[in-house]
Amino acid sequence: MATKDSASGSFFHKAPSTDRVTRQRWIICGLLFLATVIAYIDRGVIAYLEKFLEGVIPGLDSVKYGYILAAFQTAYGIGMVAAGGLTDKLGTRKAFAIAIGLWSLAAMLPGAAFSVLTFGIAMFLLGLGEAANFPACIKTVAEWFPKRERALATGIFNSGANIGNIAVPLIVPALVALVSWRGAFVVTGAVGIVWLIFWLIYYRRPDQHWSVSKGELALILSDPVENLDTVSWSRVVWRKETWAFAIGKFLTDPIWWFYLFWLPRYLQLTFGLSLASNRLPLVAVYCISTVGSVGGGWISSSMIKAGKSANVSRKTAMLICALCVMPVFAAPYLHHLWMVVALVGMATAAHQGWSANIFTLPSDMFPKAAVGSVIGIGGMAGAIGGALLQLATGYVVKMTNSYVPLFVIACVAYPLALIIIHCITPRLATVRID
Repeated sequence: MATKDSASGSFFHKAPSTDRVTRQRWIICGLLFLATVIAYIDRGVIAYLEKFLEGVIPGLDSVKYGYILAAFQTAYGIGMVAAGGLTDKLGTRKAFAIAIGLWSLAAMLPGAAFSVLTFGIAMFLLGLGEAANFPACIKTVAEWFPKRERALATGIFNSGANIGNIAVPLIVPALVALVSWRGAFVVTGAVGIVWLIFWLIYYRRPDQHWSVSKGELALILSDPVENLDTVSWSRVVWRKETWAFAIGKFLTDPIWWFYLFWLPRYLQLTFGLSLASNRLPLVAVYCISTVGSVGGGWISSSMIKAGKSANVSRKTAMLICALCVMPVFAAPYLHHLWMVVALVGMATAAHQGWSANIFTLPSDMFPKAAVGSVIGIGGMAGAIGGALLQLATGYVVKMTNSYVPLFVIACVAYPLALIIIHCITPRLATVRID
């Protein structure tokens, strides 16, 4: 029988009366996964169409494309700081709703763009909105999962990035054929509005959710009780633990953005692929990367369940991922398409495994009330690094016609980041914020 929540005004079923452990937390994780899929589809459309758009948008070339991407990443960095604090202040339900509403509308705007400047403005607005995705997702995971399950949950929702990247080359050519390139931006942007409706209907905190049993709630709340409700940004920004996370993001996030925004162009130019023939290699790369996203989270979660500390578990998983990235330096020296796909696929898989673990570090070290702000600070650092690399890539490609320096950077960024993280935080101890 349905009842009505007087606070929210929504209708729902009565809470389970037994102590059985329900699995509503995994349904919430599924919603986060879908939001991440949508975010990566929205940002991936321009990357897939970039070479095509060079013949449509006056003056668009690798350098101008780099400026457009830098606009996206600059806004992403600004939005990360604001989104982290906003998520902590408003809660994930309201903050996420505002963010996906904004980015869905912004994702449609490139359909009306007619110049490099208007494309840049549209991508800037998209970056502002999408910046909230990861702070909100990580905070939701911290609210809905005990520490021992967080890396796996993070890996699952983070794998939405790979599915989004796989979806882009599969659906964008069809959309271009059906509704033109402008319509492709509008249709993909509109999908977020559909997700927003489901989010507002279904999402509540676990202690307020009608489908969470007492057993599941006890599991979710099995970690030590935290007494803080809110933590200001100023109370975490100067902590060394925050900077360990931020430096790790600054060094490694740009590599993922490089693959996301430049790999379609690289494969088309290097191997003479068309918009249609570029589809299968990109799908293969991101299919491989999906394994890393879930696998990286599984490694550390399994080690913790086996009795290892979070410190050993997270850093071991990150070391494995860093080592798996390193062979990618050879990619520009190979002249066989599928060998390059295999190397880059392994590197993107390793990045996703790395990401699943580095994203759990703030929830390992900080109280839940501070997680959104710390994620926002780290995301800002990653976006700054990404903007710098996007600008550099545009000039390197135009001036040298070579991607060698970029693949070398991709090779060394992860081991360097892990060394720095370990030097700053040799133990992932819980931070006391009084």
